[in-house]
Amino acid sequence: MFVHYNCRFFLGCKPCIFKRECADCPHYAPFGTRILIIKLAAMGDVLRTTPLLHGLKRLYEDSHITWLTEASVVPMLKGIPEIDRLLPYNLEAALQLTTESFDRLLCFDKEPKATALAMNIRAMKKAGFGMNEYGSVMPLNAESEYTFELGINDHLKFRQNRKTYPELIFECAGIPYREPQKYVITDLAKEFAWARGYLSGMGVGPEELKVGLNTGAGDVFATKKWTEEGYSRLADRLEEELGAKVLLLGGPAERERNERIAAGARHSHRDTGTGHSIRRFSGIVGNCNLLVTGDTLAMHIAIALKVPVLAILGPTCHQEIELYGRGSMIVSDFDCSPCYLGVCPKERTCMDAISVDAVFSEAARLIRKHHPSKIRGCRT
Repeated sequence: MFVHYNCRFFLGCKPCIFKRECADCPHYAPFGTRILIIKLAAMGDVLRTTPLLHGLKRLYEDSHITWLTEASVVPMLKGIPEIDRLLPYNLEAALQLTTESFDRLLCFDKEPKATALAMNIRAMKKAGFGMNEYGSVMPLNAESEYTFELGINDHLKFRQNRKTYPELIFECAGIPYREPQKYVITDLAKEFAWARGYLSGMGVGPEELKVGLNTGAGDVFATKKWTEEGYSRLADRLEEELGAKVLLLGGPAERERNERIAAGARHSHRDTGTGHSIRRFSGIVGNCNLLVTGDTLAMHIAIALKVPVLAILGPTCHQEIELYGRGSMIVSDFDCSPCYLGVCPKERTCMDAISVDAVFSEAARLIRKHHPSKIRGCRT
């Protein structure tokens, strides 16, 4: 019996889609360069790792790319044509991968379950991060040493580095970064259509100026949140001065926060709900004309969907964020920022100090730049 084990279509347990024997099959398609990407979480970091797919496919046109990620992230990567096989991280996937072999392995996580696995998978060439005999993170190649040092050298990360995250992962992989490489995201046409109908049911038409306020920031770095009072006052000014329909966005952790923000505003702004799937949440973000947010997953979704972004940044590194010319950042001027602290010891934090006037002024500028015809009273 002759079998093409290295064919992309071979399944082993049942006939392939062409239902032919391997011998003389015209559909035989060998894997080419087999590449494994290990990037598990967080979801925003996974999204900003996707630009690497452009570089890999440019360098290895016939490549077969496997991406291992957390099960919760799979919906955001499923259907991306550059990913040939998408695996959720679990015991079954780990066992399978340690049996296979790859030409290139790229691990961009530093947590033990990723770095330990990277050490136990066979690959001709490895890049990114692995685990040494002491159970510590280590760079797998010389090109990853700079990014590795960013993790252990605060002065380098906070004060000296000027490379964006996409630049850093290209460098780790040893791939030239020719120009700003865009995020890659799955097709969300159905979710966009659903969101248009959902917003219309809330009294927000497709032609109206829609500004999304993504008010949360997760639990790990809660210091990334701007103030509730700030969002309330900003929402009122956006409606009163620009005629915007303001949409409050967030996940389950923002339910009570968004209720308080709405209660603190003079006008009734639209709370879009906090229980949507990640794909439907992305559909809502994709219907916004501007997103105002901290350093969050929503920011990365908006970047991927080419929605203009106004990012309010304090404790995390603005230098690593690439907005591709479609937005801007308001960055804290505190001497201690960025710090990456989960809890701030100061009574008045760097995010507290960012004024509503500054945020509104920059939001208005971005709207006039990208959507001038949607501003109330505009006839251009």
